[in-house]
Amino acid sequence: MSIVINGSGSISGLAVGGLPDGTVDAGTLATNSVDSAELIDGAVDDSHMAAMAASKLSGTVATARMPTGSVLQVVQGSTGTAVESTSVSYADTGLSASITPSSTSSKILVRVHQNGGLKEAAGSGVLVQLYRGSTVLTKLTHAAGYNNVNQVAYLGAISTEYLDSPSTASAVTYKTQFANNQAISSSHLQVGSTTSFITLMEIAG
Repeated sequence: MSIVINGSGSISGLAVGGLPDGTVDAGTLATNSVDSAELIDGAVDDSHMAAMAASKLSGTVATARMPTGSVLQVVQGSTGTAVESTSVSYADTGLSASITPSSTSSKILVRVHQNGGLKEAAGSGVLVQLYRGSTVLTKLTHAAGYNNVNQVAYLGAISTEYLDSPSTASAVTYKTQFANNQAISSSHLQVGSTTSFITLMEIAG
């Protein structure tokens, strides 16, 4: 097809690629004439990005750029409900929290502050354990009792800090359980309107 310059100023018969290199410059392009549909994958690289809004940095994009040891998220649980045990079998204290790691390489730093511990009478003692799901991670033990009957001992806070490697990107639950060290008398937690806390911190691995 021959090239025809029409009286209206338009050109017909021009094939794709018919213009020599450098003919069309930035000033030739109409404003807003190029949209994302005209850009090939990878056309905009790092050197052509002047800035990016913070709202665009989220999810796996952000966590992938965080150095090892960075805190990625924090979750806290609490309870102020008093509990009592007269059994040597472990039962929930009511203190728990769940977290969903962003990566299987992440570690979870668990901080427990179990408040309001109390043991009553001869030989009684509060035994506390930290769990991930049904797995015991560590013990927080106040087992020593009193030899004299009717003795009461306030233990205050029973605390621990544990760095766990759950190796999962699925939700995991951490909790504490407690028991009496002997099947006599009783042991208590969260007595005196005290509140216990568990804090979970995801650490980039």
